[in-house]
Amino acid sequence: MEKSLITPPGVPPATEVLSVLEVARRARKNPLSIIPQLAYEQPIVSGKTVIRWHMVMDPGALKRVFLENVENYPKSNVTLRLLKPAVGESLFTSEGKHWRWQRRATAPAFQHRNVVQLASMMTDSAEATCKRLAAVADGAGVTDIDDEMTTATFDVVCDALLSGRDALNRDELIDALARYLETVGRVSLLDVLGLPNWVPRPAQLFSRGSIRDTQAMMEGVINKRRAKIAAGEEPANDLLNLILEAEDPKSGRRMSDAEARDNLLTFVIAGHETTALTLGWALYLIAAHPPTQERLAEEARSVLNGRAATGDDYDKLPFTRQVIEETLRLYPPAAFLSRNAREADTLVDRKIEPGDTVMLPIYTLHRNELLWEKPNVFDPENFAPDKVQARDRFAYLPFGQGPRICIGMNFAMNEAAIILATVASRFRFGVAEGFVPVPELTLTLRSSNGLRLSVERR
Repeated sequence: MEKSLITPPGVPPATEVLSVLEVARRARKNPLSIIPQLAYEQPIVSGKTVIRWHMVMDPGALKRVFLENVENYPKSNVTLRLLKPAVGESLFTSEGKHWRWQRRATAPAFQHRNVVQLASMMTDSAEATCKRLAAVADGAGVTDIDDEMTTATFDVVCDALLSGRDALNRDELIDALARYLETVGRVSLLDVLGLPNWVPRPAQLFSRGSIRDTQAMMEGVINKRRAKIAAGEEPANDLLNLILEAEDPKSGRRMSDAEARDNLLTFVIAGHETTALTLGWALYLIAAHPPTQERLAEEARSVLNGRAATGDDYDKLPFTRQVIEETLRLYPPAAFLSRNAREADTLVDRKIEPGDTVMLPIYTLHRNELLWEKPNVFDPENFAPDKVQARDRFAYLPFGQGPRICIGMNFAMNEAAIILATVASRFRFGVAEGFVPVPELTLTLRSSNGLRLSVERR
């Protein structure tokens, strides 16, 4: 198997010093393209365009940022500028006390017992996905697997969050999000120059409709649910109800409708977008590497015996999980994070000054030559138990770490395993003739030209 390992497409690093204008041009198209080659070879790289910045790839320094000195590193001004127009002061964007009470209030909704209860919805979606793929296999034979996985995970998030797929119009929501990503969701020259967020960005003028549309969708869902409860209907046993009833155990505070709206949108986006991307990349990778695909299919078929996977199968599918984890290493959805330092600190051997931008390029961390033996190669054995045990846990951060680790991590991993194992047990995938994906980061890491795969029944 060693000789057959593949190196899937990545984002070429910057090999020369970039001007401010070139940084802005590249960052608007794909922020990963501004990362210098040295960042893949060193624990920390520092520089200055208009503002001082540091790219951190050292596990010890990342532990300090994510865990030991987390209050000193709030989300950067650029991150907030990209996200706040859509999701306001939600769990994802808030800081300090406002974040802590929301985390305490919503954490019970994502406890293990609730994830287990929701696993049947993931199984239903896996079955529905197989029906669509069967139609592809019997028809055109080729599909954009990104679209298929987006449909699959959108169904799950609607069922789990909203007790039904008629609560949201998938096409309208995805269209609104696409318009947002192409305007506010891209870095601008003013961001690179370090101008404050109150200075209007031209893209904001074209984004108001998409923001209004997404917020109106969430408000409509909440208003309908409130009306049903007021009419005496029994509250649905879903995540929306848990959000509306969420109460901070310390303060007794509950969410206003605006806070519920912003958090609902956060969970809808994060709950389907990131898992869909992970599944799409995973299917592309196994399509490009038949030995891994056959090993994955053999495991799934031996466990499932023709049925769809359930939550009870998660622990019985170790290689399936290894494939997902390796996919998240090579193509982490949240590929580039950034913080602004509040106070002076030291990371590795660098003095961090108040106001410095501290970049956390997860994509680069996962491909750093100091941390990974063959950083650009697809090899699920990177996540064999002995390898995981020997690795610093801050060398692999697809879900973040510390108190702000992704609240939906267990939900996402269960969903990805159930869907991947089910479809891999029933279908064989190949890379469409002549197709090469182009990884590109907007707010998440996707292939800008889709993921064209051939599909055939096993």
